[in-house]
Amino acid sequence: MNTKPDLSFGKLWNLSFGFFGVQIAYALQSANISRIFATLGADPHNLSYFWILPPLMGIVVQPIVGTLSDKTWCRFGRRIPYLFIGAALAVFVMCILPNAGSFGMKVSTAMIFGLISLMFLDTSINMAMQPFKMLVGDTVNEKQKGLAYSIQSFLCNAGSLVGYIFPFLFTFLGISNVAANGVIPDSVIYSFYIGAAILILCVFYTIVKVKEMPPKEYAMYHGLEKPLDQEKVNVFKLLKSAPVAFWTVGLVQFFCWSAFMYMWTYTNGSIANTCWNTADVSSTGYQAAGNWVGILFAVQAVGSVLWAVILPQFNNRKVSYSISLILGGIGFCMIPFIHNQYVLFLPFILIGCAWAAMLAMPFTIVTNALNGSHMGVYLGLFNGTICIPQIVAAAFGGVILSLVCNVQSNMMLVAGGLLIAGALCVFVIKETIGENP
Repeated sequence: MNTKPDLSFGKLWNLSFGFFGVQIAYALQSANISRIFATLGADPHNLSYFWILPPLMGIVVQPIVGTLSDKTWCRFGRRIPYLFIGAALAVFVMCILPNAGSFGMKVSTAMIFGLISLMFLDTSINMAMQPFKMLVGDTVNEKQKGLAYSIQSFLCNAGSLVGYIFPFLFTFLGISNVAANGVIPDSVIYSFYIGAAILILCVFYTIVKVKEMPPKEYAMYHGLEKPLDQEKVNVFKLLKSAPVAFWTVGLVQFFCWSAFMYMWTYTNGSIANTCWNTADVSSTGYQAAGNWVGILFAVQAVGSVLWAVILPQFNNRKVSYSISLILGGIGFCMIPFIHNQYVLFLPFILIGCAWAAMLAMPFTIVTNALNGSHMGVYLGLFNGTICIPQIVAAAFGGVILSLVCNVQSNMMLVAGGLLIAGALCVFVIKETIGENP
């Protein structure tokens, strides 16, 4: 098997630059979905159910994109056609989703419209996001994968930072942050519009700059007997022969992504209650808290970028992974006890440490354990370790909220406990390099 050549920093950057735009879309979704549906009239006990759709679409779409793109080859490449289609669809949906309350529909109809829009938005984001992970696995050698995923992590956090602060920024610029009952504020609507424009520009940049390996060249560099577009795929057989790293990392992922599902779902209500002393979704305080959640998530992104620089300094990958998750767990547990909006920066910086590790380490460990055969299928299937925990967490969110006295800020304690459990499971990971599945 021939070794893939080293790539310049510029080429590694180009591979993931479009991810910056995709992540803006994902950040806008993460920070504003609970706010949007609460504004439309959703009960807090039902909020987590709205969050089932995003991971559910991810677990369906990403393995399909991985499988199909492994067998696709055209003049534009293998992964890039799916990237372009996903981005184009995301742009369209981003322009209609925040208007769910502006078309004069009844509350129930507006929520159904919002749910359908959310389903298509997450489908398209997943379709656009997965090819970037596959491009790194396809074209980057083992020596440079850590750097490549670090660049992707940096662009991911930079995109998140931009997406998170948009509503706060537009409010600062004078765009209204309140609206009629059941209507999404203009600050949120304009954020989605600008995010859509940046997304399509970034994706076009990657499409123009990146040239994928033809099937025969890919087969040569990965030691395959025949090109992927000529191989038959049995997903169940591939799962059965998946490397042990695939499953042991998945155990850690279960706890981590459950924790972050509760953060995305309940932070708005938590901060509105602890710092603005309100639960009225139509109040100025609740909408101000919604903007501040974006700022806090941006602080998390900054913490993640800074911690991503420190992570490579650790000699032991498992130790750094575990420490990162413990720091994030401590951050979550601090949130209910803080009533000053600025002091909340500290716990969200700590949460950023966990996020940095979650973005970089699982894919590095898993792709190193694969030999390149069916990379797209395996990464699509590995996405299940991200989606399934979120689906389970969302399904039980209302029940757990009842068990913690119906106080949304107590869900942050639950999230903290989950991250610490994930940190303990890190040492179960069986890390293998270059294992043939």
